[in-house]
This record gives sequence, C-alpha cells and structure tokens, in this order.
Amino acid sequence: MAAVGREKLGRGHDDVIRAMGAFGGGLGGYGEVCGALAGALAVIGLRYSRAAAEEKENPKMWSDAQEMVRRFRDEIVGQGGTIACRDIARVDWTNRDEVRAFYRGERVQKCIGIVGATADVLGELLERDFFTIL
Repeated sequence: MAAVGREKLGRGHDDVIRAMGAFGGGLGGYGEVCGALAGALAVIGLRYSRAAAEEKENPKMWSDAQEMVRRFRDEIVGQGGTIACRDIARVDWTNRDEVRAFYRGERVQKCIGIVGATADVLGELLERDFFTIL
C-alpha cells in the first residue's frame, strides 16, 4: 500500500514501506485488522492528516477512510464483509502448522487478490481526489 501511496502522491520513503511490513498477518500476526486495509488507511492518513498539533487535518481523510473500509468489506471481501484477517484468511497466524498450510494451499491466492484489489481501490481514491483538487 505504501508503494501505491508513493506512486500516486509522490510522497513516501522505503522506510515507510518497511514499517508497514509488520501489518501482515492481521497486524503483527495476530489476525486482527487486515494489513492491506491498515496500510491503505495509513496512506490516506499520509495524504490528509497532520504532523503537528497546530496543523489542520483535512476532513476529507474521514470520508476517504470510511469509503475505503466500506468498499473493502462490501466489495473486496464481500459475503458479509469483515476486516479481520483471521476470518478472511481462515488461519491462526500464531500456529506455525496452520501458517505453513496456508502458504502451501490456495487460501494464500485469495489474500494476494485482496491485497491487489485493496491497492486498486486506494489508487482510485487517491487519483479521484487528486483530479478533484486540480
């Protein structure tokens, strides 16, 4: 997701991409929020949030963040939509045997597809907002 942000916003750094690596497996391998979604929200925050208390936050951040979560749940994941990695991937990331089986099986392809679709939606949001500003 950080790579999409860097491409679309012209901002970012390799260290940001590295930092988002720990988002995998549902944030640190605990199956919580999908790392792809968390990364997308981080990029939206990079675009619209502030770095200091005296700066103003762009309210567009909230509408884009909500749209990202809604589309992730409803369009990307579908079927009752969840943002929990453990429910999407159907794996206990703390169990090495389950993780091995996940990577050897077909479920990993589903996650790869979700990451790609999330990047597509993020890119769409960033491009739409960019052209709206111009």
